[in-house]
Amino acid sequence: MIKVLALDLDGTVLNSKNAISGALRDKIHALKEIASVVLVTGRHHTAAKPYHHELGLNTPIICCNGSYVYDYSNARVIEHNAIDKTHAKEFIRLAEANNLNLVMYVKDAMLHSQSKPITYMQQLSNWAMHYSDELRPDIRCVASFVEELDKTEHVWKFVIEGDDVAAFDSLDFVRDNFSGERSWVDRIDYAKHGNNKGSALAQYVSSLGLGAQQVAAIGDNHNDISMLKYAGLGVAMLNADDIVKQSAQLTTLAGNDDARVLADLIDEIFQHNFSAVQ
Repeated sequence: MIKVLALDLDGTVLNSKNAISGALRDKIHALKEIASVVLVTGRHHTAAKPYHHELGLNTPIICCNGSYVYDYSNARVIEHNAIDKTHAKEFIRLAEANNLNLVMYVKDAMLHSQSKPITYMQQLSNWAMHYSDELRPDIRCVASFVEELDKTEHVWKFVIEGDDVAAFDSLDFVRDNFSGERSWVDRIDYAKHGNNKGSALAQYVSSLGLGAQQVAAIGDNHNDISMLKYAGLGVAMLNADDIVKQSAQLTTLAGNDDARVLADLIDEIFQHNFSAVQ
């Protein structure tokens, strides 16, 4: 019997307007009373907090492609495998030498450069301003990544963006010390080597005394492949590409803009759980 539902956010729970539909929200609200619902995302915990709050979840969240597990109720990191600061400093140097845009995810904030603005980060900042101080994601423009590196306790993830990210990804230093996963055609996310959603989800499930066969995981992007392969039931969104779909056992009948389909699928997966409490 499936007892854990692992959900990606962007392209899965969130529609193209970065919102959660009422039907899906209501279904997850009902499900969390009878199963463990955990968000597994590439996002920083501050950028996922509004959605975790909206869904009324009390479970920890797996962030930055498995780099750390965060507990909102106690405002603390439970487990982590952060990037070594020496490696982080060299990563920054190489990214800047290759004229790439850079985002650095540190302990409690997402940082991008004042001198090299990134469109999607500016859009994310505008989105964040719609939330109250309590829920607002912490997104900052900084003058120097190296100076910020010296101030922070942890570095969770880097994002690079540019015309030739493939050449950067092929560098021996990058390959040896980081796990890279494409999040857009000109963008790659980098966590510490070995970190991924699947391994972090496996560790979380084990802490519940459960196993992979009791897990359903739903996602749409390449950073979801590891958890789709791990889960007893891996589900790819229709809006995923073929590589992601080939890593799953099922594909949804519609994409992330038709949340009724995802809500109905969740109902089908957990029908025995729901019937048991009716």
